[in-house]
Amino acid sequence: MESPISNKMSVSLLNKRRVFVQTENGCVLGMELERKDDAHTVKRRMQLTLNVPTAETSLTFGDILLNNDLSAIRTDSPLLLTKNLMHRSSSTPCLSPTANALQQKDQSNIVEIIGHSGDFTETKELVDEIVIALRSNIEPVPVNGGLGGAYYFKNLNGESVAIVKPTDEEPFAPNNPKGFVGKVLGQPGLKQSVKVGETGFREVAAYLLDHDHFARVPLTSLVKITHSIFNLNDCVIGNAIQNNKGVSKIASLQQFIPHDFDASDHGSSRFPVADVHRIGILDVRIFNTDRHAGNILVSKVSDGEFGRVELVPIDHGLCLPECLEDPYFEWIHWPQASIPFSETELEYIKSLDANFDAKMLRKELPMIREACIRVLILCTSFLKEAATFGLCLAEIGGMMSRQFRFSDQEPSELEVICLEAMKQVMGLSDSEEQIDEKDSKFAKSAMVNQTRALSYNQVGLGKKGRVKACANGVRSSAKESVGAPTSFVKVTDMNEDEWRLFLMKFKELVGPAMAARKISGINMRNNPRIGSSCQF
Repeated sequence: MESPISNKMSVSLLNKRRVFVQTENGCVLGMELERKDDAHTVKRRMQLTLNVPTAETSLTFGDILLNNDLSAIRTDSPLLLTKNLMHRSSSTPCLSPTANALQQKDQSNIVEIIGHSGDFTETKELVDEIVIALRSNIEPVPVNGGLGGAYYFKNLNGESVAIVKPTDEEPFAPNNPKGFVGKVLGQPGLKQSVKVGETGFREVAAYLLDHDHFARVPLTSLVKITHSIFNLNDCVIGNAIQNNKGVSKIASLQQFIPHDFDASDHGSSRFPVADVHRIGILDVRIFNTDRHAGNILVSKVSDGEFGRVELVPIDHGLCLPECLEDPYFEWIHWPQASIPFSETELEYIKSLDANFDAKMLRKELPMIREACIRVLILCTSFLKEAATFGLCLAEIGGMMSRQFRFSDQEPSELEVICLEAMKQVMGLSDSEEQIDEKDSKFAKSAMVNQTRALSYNQVGLGKKGRVKACANGVRSSAKESVGAPTSFVKVTDMNEDEWRLFLMKFKELVGPAMAARKISGINMRNNPRIGSSCQF
């Protein structure tokens, strides 16, 4: 018979949730919440424990502003504590604690997995391997390349088994170790449509969306991890010296894949068609804005000068943007991308279910913004239609990519279709009086973009509206610091009714547009896309 004490402890555990609260400067605290605790409780604990000022601050969970009730927050969730915009000042002194104080106040495990609602056996095995090595004094080493902070963590044999990327060490983040600082978590980053501190869960999203390991995205999880190797800039630690106990970070943890080189070190002629197609299919679905050759690993699987190789895609932190912009597909001009899809690939595309994927992401990554999920739904629908009409990967990528001519940039064919759908939805909404324009951001933005919208039968054939782009007139990479890009299509501006109508109109328009493109046989993307991309 089970003891009453044991039952009481079980009930107590069920009534508690562990959350990870991160300040906009990167400080992290893990805490246990009772059912009765609210947002004010969390703020008070942050103030008392970490000496973090909480006056005029907001506690957020993705798109959700947590005014008081925390009932929607499940265990192992990451929360963000930010200053309200009207009270934020770049000259405000940082009152965050020292590294020593952080470690003393948060006595959690070395590595904790965040947001594991499903089976995470493989992740736990990888984490256990890392923790055993750390306790045996086998230390991680920093990754020299890229713009953000990244670290190789090893096993007992001293072999690299994982790459850890702290969210507060991303480019422009407060604790970036390579000098690329200037913003706090939650502000627009390298891409205006991807906020600083939010690339980590995008890495996890790409792994979760790679069904059946179709594109070979390595095992990826979001973790809270503590080590002294992590960087804290002076403005964050108050000029204190970091001690050997380390500080806690929220980070993406990705399994390290042994490889011989990356795609930038070798010509693409030997790359298997199937591997290129599978990576491309994933990139289209997740609207990858940064698929450069450096984040495609190449492994030899047979000996000899002309031996077979395998491709493995990594670094998906700039996928699933909050609005459509210019993607970057390194494979778009590889000959493999012009070869038709195989029957296996077509069956895989046909089996994709955007609504299922959206539901899965909301469950596994509840902090993901709804705009990112809408981009996934839109691009999956576009991919499925394109495959049905017999378009190859290069044609699909071309329709998604913008053209740059001198100092002008033009909306992509995908964006033109979206703009026409937006225009029709606005007209339908007006005629049916279903949507109040005064309450609709979408109606206002659609009116602004109306002059850019073209009907679908002009796609690829007529002149498109142009707007100013980068000064040199070529496709700017994520590595380059450029002004805010033009957003022709902002899916986040639509309410639920508008979004539903938009998808309906989009599906009506996309088929004829693809049929016209297929019949015309006009290749709109023969100009090379110039510029490398960022490497985190």
